[in-house]
This record gives sequence, structure tokens and C-alpha cells, in this order.
Amino acid sequence: MVSFSHARKGVLMKDALASEIREASEGQGSCIRKRDEMHKMAQSNKAFAHFRW
Repeated sequence: MVSFSHARKGVLMKDALASEIREASEGQGSCIRKRDEMHKMAQSNKAFAHFRW
């Protein structure tokens, strides 16, 4: 969450972090999007877990 707040240019860090926390509590924002992408990748990779390379 801190890294996504740091990526917001032109905004004070305390304001960026506060808005990121607020967006996360609403189910939106960069960190929530990243978490959802990670869960989708894990679900798709789970289908191939039984293969041995």
C-alpha cells in the first residue's frame, strides 16, 4: 500500500496514503486491483499444479 501511495506524483505522502487506505476500504484502488490480479493468476496456475515437469 505504501508503494502505491508513493507512486502518486504531486501529492503529499500522508494524503496519498490516506486516500489509498480510503479506497481500499471501499474495495477500490491500486492495491486492491493488484491483489485481485494476483488471486486470478494463482487460480489459473492451480489448474496446472498436478503436472510434473
